[in-house]
Amino acid sequence: MLERWKKEFEGRRVTVMGLGLLGRGVGDAQFLAEAGAEVLVTDLKTREELQESVERLSQYPNVTFILGEHRMEDFENRDFILKAAGVPKDSPYIAHARERNIPIEMSASLFVRLAGIPIIGVTGTRGKSTVTHMVHHVLSQMTEGGSVLLGGNVRGVSTLALLNEVKEESLAVLELDSWQLQGCGEAKISPQIAVFTNFMADHLNYYKGDMDAYFEDKAQIFLYQEEGDVLVTTPEVFERIQGFVKDQLEQQVLLTDTSVLPEDALLSMPGEHNRLNAALAYQALKATSLSDEEIFEGLASFPGVPGRLQFLREIDGVRIYNDNNATTPAATLAALRALGEGKNIILVMGGADKDVPREELVAEIDTYAKRVLFIPGTGTDLISKEIEGVHAQNLKDALSQAREVAQEGDVILFSPGFASFGAYANEYERGDEFVSLVNSL
Repeated sequence: MLERWKKEFEGRRVTVMGLGLLGRGVGDAQFLAEAGAEVLVTDLKTREELQESVERLSQYPNVTFILGEHRMEDFENRDFILKAAGVPKDSPYIAHARERNIPIEMSASLFVRLAGIPIIGVTGTRGKSTVTHMVHHVLSQMTEGGSVLLGGNVRGVSTLALLNEVKEESLAVLELDSWQLQGCGEAKISPQIAVFTNFMADHLNYYKGDMDAYFEDKAQIFLYQEEGDVLVTTPEVFERIQGFVKDQLEQQVLLTDTSVLPEDALLSMPGEHNRLNAALAYQALKATSLSDEEIFEGLASFPGVPGRLQFLREIDGVRIYNDNNATTPAATLAALRALGEGKNIILVMGGADKDVPREELVAEIDTYAKRVLFIPGTGTDLISKEIEGVHAQNLKDALSQAREVAQEGDVILFSPGFASFGAYANEYERGDEFVSLVNSL
């Protein structure tokens, strides 16, 4: 399939802005290099910080690196800029490129534009990973010989490189965060089936406290849908959509709550919020023409997503869960509600603040948690003034203390409620450490 994309990219001058360490930026740059583009990779991190990623690309003579800085000249005389998720909206380098009419692309939206296949896109503040993987799991189980691609905000996956896997009968399921959806807005495209799970305060450090700006990015998932397309969401989100969109929506809107699931529907993941995730996935899958029987059979075998209420082990009657990807207080509260049976939870939490409200968690935490153990971070410094708990030196120390106080029937829950930046290279490194610690017990 690469030959097909050489016609699209060969000889084109591309600046890849943001390489990172998660594998997505590396995969994008590698795909473009193999397709014959002249790739310039620039990142504010140094070569030493990005060593693993740089080594993967060092074999390509058509890839050059400008690391530890961005330069205005690298955003001039280019055929397009491939912008990583999380680049500030007011980046002077992107503005410099725009002034010169250089197109700004992003990995997921460029894939959507070029692939020419049906797309199911999922966004929302919470639940988007679970819904995305639910939909992908069921379609993969029920589509014999089909090609169901998984991309977007998926660890280690370059969505752009999925172009090599596209077949005539393919469809793609993409998890799209607010940053990736900026690319859809730039290209004025939306998925044929869009799922908008919920909308809560998050990333307010990036959006400078502006919830409307955050919602505007999320809204790109449905803004360019056409008649015949489908938007699956909740009544709460739709109320906000109606206040945002002045014209009548052309697509079919399916409003969803847990009542669409039979009471006896089997799910492996605990919690009422996961029943809502399953209901949203069900509506999206119905729009692909799968039968109820096929959908519920697939949902029953869905194993869950690593880092999201992931059951790891039971030791001496104590269950241990990894909820590392709960990076907001609201997500931690959802985990407590899902697993709480009286005050049976030893909660390990803490990390870097994202300027997100925490009042609801503070008000309810005492209902579920018999002990709170804090790992260091700026968010910890704030919430530990409002919640009684014990400060641990690090994650290993917190797990050790949790095991000391846990009794049979208790749950040790790692659900940080805050981001990992500062202490870890990325959120996945933090989750990997916790899993490794638990597996070594």
